[in-house]
Amino acid sequence: MANQQMPVMRRRRIGLTLRKLREQEGYTLDQVAQKMECSPSKISRIETGHSSVNMRDVRDLLEIYGVTGQTAKDVMDMARDARRYEKERSWWHPYSNVLVSAYVGNENAASRIRTYEHQIIPGLLQTPDYALALFKAANPSADPEENSERLRVRMGRQSLITRTDDPIRFEVVLDEAAISRPVGGDKVMREQLKWLCATASMPNVVIQMLPFEAGAHAAMEGTFAILDFPESDGTSLVYAENATGGLFLDKERELQLYLEIFDRIQTAALSEKESLERIALLAEEPTWKRKWVPTRDTTST
Repeated sequence: MANQQMPVMRRRRIGLTLRKLREQEGYTLDQVAQKMECSPSKISRIETGHSSVNMRDVRDLLEIYGVTGQTAKDVMDMARDARRYEKERSWWHPYSNVLVSAYVGNENAASRIRTYEHQIIPGLLQTPDYALALFKAANPSADPEENSERLRVRMGRQSLITRTDDPIRFEVVLDEAAISRPVGGDKVMREQLKWLCATASMPNVVIQMLPFEAGAHAAMEGTFAILDFPESDGTSLVYAENATGGLFLDKERELQLYLEIFDRIQTAALSEKESLERIALLAEEPTWKRKWVPTRDTTST
């Protein structure tokens, strides 16, 4: 597990160090990008650990920030080590053609994940049939082999919560809509709900349902995940999801905002016991099986 975490964690540590050095000198991303003759997004990717570490880039950044002596040597050593570990391929590397973001690498390095989902069951808790139904709905024309690769990645990710050696802590707040929509049809969704009940018994997994009766709540704007890392010098990350993959946020005020949002929706949600009872009930008496009878319009003539 440590070897799987190392490339991501080392890139993040270097990125954090370089960002602190930039901020100490009062440079903006645009100013540094202009000096480096590159895009601001490239500097941002380096600072957030989402790009492989290039020794020349690190050396040029240190020169721009006026960093010399032992500090420069330490940063260069960190970059050199990261490049060495970068050569170790993680289990998901062969499937990079079907991954749309750096989320899987960061997820694999996390020790704790807190997430809110408002439309679907989180990937770490999905059954194969449920996941496949999602892929087909999102892209009906996708090649079957591409869907198979996506499914292998999704199922492989689930070892994070099921492994016996130091599984991650996974805390989920699920909007009732996510467990009321029959993705894949009646049978697939019933099995998915039963699987949720089974995973809820794991000591490292916490599932809470945010019921419709809770009304408006703090996370109405959408899905997000808070990733905490075991390294003492690594900060947490927020991943705010969107149609193109998502956005990573790691500034202190952003982290604090999402931590407050998660605390508030956890408080508004049903307890673990109540959530499990409600999900088990829905597996037996699904919302989508209830008949809707229109009210007769007595005002018409």
